Amino acid sequence: MDIWIGSLLEGAAQARGAVAVIDVFRAFTTAAVVLANGASRIVMVGTVEEALKLRANGTGQICQGEVGGIAPAGFDFGNSPFEVSEVDFAGKVIIQRTSAGTQGIVTASHAQYLYAASLVTASATARALLAQQHAERISLVAIGSAGAERTDEDELCALHLRNRLEGRPGDPTALRDLILAGGEIRRFNDPTRPHLNQKDVEIALDVDRYDFAIRVAMEGGLLVARRE
Repeated sequence: MDIWIGSLLEGAAQARGAVAVIDVFRAFTTAAVVLANGASRIVMVGTVEEALKLRANGTGQICQGEVGGIAPAGFDFGNSPFEVSEVDFAGKVIIQRTSAGTQGIVTASHAQYLYAASLVTASATARALLAQQHAERISLVAIGSAGAERTDEDELCALHLRNRLEGRPGDPTALRDLILAGGEIRRFNDPTRPHLNQKDVEIALDVDRYDFAIRVAMEGGLLVARRE
């Protein structure tokens, strides 16, 4: 089995085969919560304008995501898994735009099979990647901050996924402790950034919280994510 690990938008552009784009803080943790809370699918886009246009034409009902960490004007929700954790999205179509995660999905144009990954769906994602036996390789992309700067949580999630793919259980407790010791955590304790909730961290580091992967496929010219 050929497992390749890349980083940032450059890594997404290079990824081939069965691809997992990883965004732990917070896009694909939020996506998992939304799908777990009943959303039928998520349309992933690169721009705010595209998201608003798709909602206006009836493609979806809810715009969710961020620019610079904050929900853009006209969006229904930001990029916080805690914010949406008690929301009933039954049957709704969500349109998601973020500065890192969805940019990676849009950029991973060479993927044969594409997944939006985070720690909350880690084991299910590993199983889904292994099931794609016709893929030329498995590519794990730690998308980082705005797709331009490496972050501990995404890089460590990629290593954890590699462990799972190669039959090792990994150590969720050690993984969590390493991320909590990293620099990204300071953002969530900064009172000048109220959009970054400490409870987002608790959800994002709940390894295998959900027993489904998030598969992304082209449908009608749109990148659509569903539970798998």
